[in-house]
Amino acid sequence: MIRPATAEDATACAALYAPYVTDTAVSFEIEPPTAAEMARRIDGAHAWLVLEDDGRVAGYAYATRFAERAAYRWSCETSIYLEHGRRRTGAGRALYEALFERLRERGFCRAFAGMTLPNDASAGLHRAVGFEPAGVYRRVGWKRGAWRDVAWVQKDLRATEGCTSAPRELT
Repeated sequence: MIRPATAEDATACAALYAPYVTDTAVSFEIEPPTAAEMARRIDGAHAWLVLEDDGRVAGYAYATRFAERAAYRWSCETSIYLEHGRRRTGAGRALYEALFERLRERGFCRAFAGMTLPNDASAGLHRAVGFEPAGVYRRVGWKRGAWRDVAWVQKDLRATEGCTSAPRELT
């Protein structure tokens, strides 16, 4: 089941995310966020969805502000994390498709995602759901003893012709 996240999901989301921070270069965070910090992030996101399986959070996807300036308000940055063992099960695609629908409903036009390279699983998922290459930041982050590149991809959520009203908040 895919549903909107609540503050009650913060502990589970933090626990799912922690190994990505501590054991991989996938996340550029150095310390895993606390449940309180994760709750703050859930509350501040444009949209945050969780994949619930047998009563537990097995993955999540979210969208946040792309950039600070007002001209960017039609764009958002997305991210997705799945519990280990969920790759190539359709869970990532399902989460992202639900997130894209919610973002379209709100009026967003473009989604962007960044991924540390190499990351074949993430690159494959993003290609499969329609993201296209946007560029690469070379040697932009230092993690796990090496400089890392970040590939950026983008996806059109809806046409921008004639679009002049800003995205709206969900109630």
